[in-house]
Amino acid sequence: MGSFSIWHWLIVLIIVMLVFGTKKLRNIGSDLGGAVRGFKEGMREGTSDAPAATSQKTEGNIIEGEIKEKSKSA
Repeated sequence: MGSFSIWHWLIVLIIVMLVFGTKKLRNIGSDLGGAVRGFKEGMREGTSDAPAATSQKTEGNIIEGEIKEKSKSA
């Protein structure tokens, strides 16, 4: 009695579909999918920004970047 069988879940699904309707459930599903997609893109952008801060950019004679060690130039 502690666990639900597949039949219990099917009955619950049918009741939910009758109460909310299929159109509203489809909208909820697409909204949830869009939120998950946006979260994944945000996580991907967050990890790509970290290495960009330590990379060096050259424009003419100016080099921008993070100094990790101090060394003498020739």
